[in-house]
Amino acid sequence: MSSQSLNAIKQMMRIMKDTPGFDRVMGKVEVVSAAPGKVVCEMKVEKEHTNGYGTLHGGLTATLVDVISTMALMNTERGAPGVSVDMNITYMNAAKMGEDVLITAQVLKQGRTLAFSTVDLTSKASGKMIAQGRHTKHLGNS
Repeated sequence: MSSQSLNAIKQMMRIMKDTPGFDRVMGKVEVVSAAPGKVVCEMKVEKEHTNGYGTLHGGLTATLVDVISTMALMNTERGAPGVSVDMNITYMNAAKMGEDVLITAQVLKQGRTLAFSTVDLTSKASGKMIAQGRHTKHLGNS
């Protein structure tokens, strides 16, 4: 893992946290590691992240899939964030308040105009899969 790559990803996260608007929901997400086409983050589920049942809100899960997969895509040689054309999330287990969640995004394939990524959310303590997302982005014509 390049420290330059990790620092760039951490800087992107800081900018999102400090910008007014929706991206502030990423405020408690910490970047753990970065490699070409891969980013790993961690977040403790707190009250502000929960639904009425006291578990990780599905909308926040979808946002994590969107944002962290985009970071992984930007951490490639091409470095283009792209525009979402399709995103799918499979919810498998609830993450309870106080639970630490690992978010691992990996670019599967990057073609001329499309990129495909996967994002796994797992419990740090048990390794149990919480959710898995798949994200397709349009990269433009190059």
